[in-house]
Amino acid sequence: MRGACACAVVCALVALCACAGLDESTRAAAERQLLSLLGLPRRPPPRRAPALVPRAMRLLYDRSALPAAAANTARSFYHTPTHLDDRFPGEHRFRLFFNVSGVPTDEVVRGADVTFQRAVGPTGKQRLLLYDVVRPGRRGKSEPILRLIDSVPLRPAEGTVRADASGAARRWLREPRDNHGLLVRVLEESANGTDALYPHVRVRRRATDEHEEWQALQPLLMLYTEDSRAREARERGETRLVRSKRAAPHKRARAHHRRKEAREMCQRRPLFVDFADVGWSDWIVAPHGYDAYYCQGDCPFPLADHLNGTNHAIVQTLVNSVNPAAVPKACCVPTQLSSISMLYMDEKNNVVLKNYQDMMVVGCGCR
Repeated sequence: MRGACACAVVCALVALCACAGLDESTRAAAERQLLSLLGLPRRPPPRRAPALVPRAMRLLYDRSALPAAAANTARSFYHTPTHLDDRFPGEHRFRLFFNVSGVPTDEVVRGADVTFQRAVGPTGKQRLLLYDVVRPGRRGKSEPILRLIDSVPLRPAEGTVRADASGAARRWLREPRDNHGLLVRVLEESANGTDALYPHVRVRRRATDEHEEWQALQPLLMLYTEDSRAREARERGETRLVRSKRAAPHKRARAHHRRKEAREMCQRRPLFVDFADVGWSDWIVAPHGYDAYYCQGDCPFPLADHLNGTNHAIVQTLVNSVNPAAVPKACCVPTQLSSISMLYMDEKNNVVLKNYQDMMVVGCGCR
């Protein structure tokens, strides 16, 4: 099943590239197939403005690795302003609401953190407390129900502070109607043991902040998830290693293949997918394109060692050499594939980083 899915992704890419000059219905069908294989229910809308990618997300993309174990997707969210913000005029106590309703239901939270930017302050002992608002309070009637999910000591020279929000994020995805946000409290622990409020962590925009300046300073939720496709592949424990080559190559096979032109043999061929050419550059931030490659060529009898044929392919090729009408030759297909990372904007204009498996052909063989 895995091999079929992997080949389907590569074949869909080839089909989409080939459809560039064909009718709209054929192109749309190829695009729908590929989007489905990539786990996207529909094509994200075109960007209305240049994408502002958070620095943390760009660093993840450049490293091509997610910090949370088993995660294959990262999403970034900024606080969504609401009328409740007016109840928190200071910076020492503030409610943050992150709209995660666009996360697909098949994804499982593997990690989440909120990043705060902090001006270097006094040398006293400070602490940031992060609460999940399980139930909001009602003025004059009830107090809110809060669950402490992280407590982070603040060091004087520390400009970036991260707090773990995994517990809250899991609950939000499990109970989307009960996402009431997070409550942030910043405390200064005084020498006499009492707590004094001290505003120095940036949780709200000031009148003097320029848009791009605030974009870099405002709190950012990074959500790390694993989708169902990645989870199923991991649980099956499948590897991406090419099957070991057979021992003792046959001299007759070597002589046979020396007589064949190299271009006729099963091998990896160049295929560069330019997202502008296939009409995806308006929602994909990076990369602009990538080398997908594809497999093409002959699988002649007898199969040489470097063609990496399975035992079944060897038998099929043998039968074909005796009776071509009984069975076709083995096919030249991808035997090893690698992943790529893509940065794109989702339907709610949030930046998503996703690691897509089986997108680039590394090796070809006869199957």
